[in-house]
Amino acid sequence: MKNLKIQKIELTLFEIELSNILEDRGGIGIKYSPDQKGKHIRFGIKIFDNLGNVGEYIPPRGRAKVIMSATEALSYYILDQNPFFRDNIYRQLRGLTKHIGEVGIGVIDIAIYDLICKHLNISISDFLGGKTKKIRAYASTMSGDREKNGLSSPEAYADFAEECYELGYRAFKMHGWTNGDVEEESNMIKAVAKRVNGRMKIMYDAACHLKTLTDALEVGKVCDEYNLYWYEDPYKDGGVSINGNRVLSEKLSTPILVGEHMRNFETSTDMLVNGASFFSRADPDYDGGITGSLKLAIASEGLGADCEIHSCGPAMRHLISALRNSNFYEVNLLHPNCNNAWSLPIYLDGYSDEINCIDNNGNVTVSDKPGLGVLYDWDFIKKHTLYKVIID
Repeated sequence: MKNLKIQKIELTLFEIELSNILEDRGGIGIKYSPDQKGKHIRFGIKIFDNLGNVGEYIPPRGRAKVIMSATEALSYYILDQNPFFRDNIYRQLRGLTKHIGEVGIGVIDIAIYDLICKHLNISISDFLGGKTKKIRAYASTMSGDREKNGLSSPEAYADFAEECYELGYRAFKMHGWTNGDVEEESNMIKAVAKRVNGRMKIMYDAACHLKTLTDALEVGKVCDEYNLYWYEDPYKDGGVSINGNRVLSEKLSTPILVGEHMRNFETSTDMLVNGASFFSRADPDYDGGITGSLKLAIASEGLGADCEIHSCGPAMRHLISALRNSNFYEVNLLHPNCNNAWSLPIYLDGYSDEINCIDNNGNVTVSDKPGLGVLYDWDFIKKHTLYKVIID
């Protein structure tokens, strides 16, 4: 352990093809587009040590052009470092990115955890002390669309909630339309609640599309009326205004959930301390990996608050398994007429975040195999590689 050193990092940008889902030209957003096939960009990282261990990670979501560039820049600074000193690495990389945000740290950190745990021959969950190997999941939708058979009406959302219930989900989260229309969003919440309330916990994520604090308050009153489980990222403050979200927290009974757009645990903790959010929100891909997310979860626990983990993927499962104060695993982004864009065709062992990844009780499973516990199809990735960067 003392003599372990990082010797090489490989970054691979590659392309996958998905049916009925298009990615925008910047690789940041997606949309449902029936009867079309779209090219989507992803990337993977491999970290090699001097004893032959290889840490691997492929972030399930898009934004690869941005995140891979940041990861490449930071990778030069981890050469010759001992991966077991991951907190020192995390702190160094945060210092390097203090002027430009902290994207890129998470991917490196997760791959380091994979490497360490393969070296120790244990799963990340076991390494973190995780006892829970079954995690209850909620179905989380794509944004609304205007397609005939899509999520194009309040009734379509209610139908999809019913479908998810029949599959075994006991919680359902709506992402509405991106134009932030108060009446349309309110009608969607009402339709879903009237259909499944009492059988499913219901969450609403405005994704910061409602234009004003007043709009957010108006929709929040609908959330109160139907006893929603949480109200997420209510309006166009970007999910970062302590004062604005504190006002909503004071005016509404529905718990507010913000923090998804903050890249460090200190600011997210400030949101809790100042009453701006009922929960904290951590994302291993974007919030400093498992190291940064674990810090936020522990800080939240110390304040008596829950920490909800954002999005799906093997790293998220391992992290949640070790947390006392986390309630659900998010299976996102789901749609009634296409596969999940975040469940990639790159696994050789059957790992999946498709809509049917849950068991009959609505739970997902945490792997007990070493590291992340997934087997990536690097032959497939090689065939679809756009370019590779080697840092040594």
